[in-house]
Amino acid sequence: VQLVESGGGLVQAGGSLRLSCAASGFTFGFYAMGWFRRAPGKEREFVAAINWNGGSTYYADSAKGRFTISRDNAKNTGYLQLNSLKLEDTAIYFCAAGRSGWPSVAYEYWGQGTQVTVSS
Repeated sequence: VQLVESGGGLVQAGGSLRLSCAASGFTFGFYAMGWFRRAPGKEREFVAAINWNGGSTYYADSAKGRFTISRDNAKNTGYLQLNSLKLEDTAIYFCAAGRSGWPSVAYEYWGQGTQVTVSS
């Protein structure tokens, strides 16, 4: 089982990034997917989640209106579009997958993360 994030990088404040999460080793289309982040010196926090077929999404207040979660089950890939980035969005972003619970998903699988750094 693997979840591999990509798409992170260095971006100026106000800019955009699109993160991807490639899943393998399990039936991705049966699982809800979530994105989390951990900023320097802080605990990991929830960012957004999407249910198994993409019909329902859920966002942290900090992500509403700026970030968009989506998925393509045919490609076994999930996405997180980050717009209007702020300095405080600097963090390692992780994707996760779980089968039970919505929107409080019990995540079973986790990726290693991708670094997003927002500069002024």
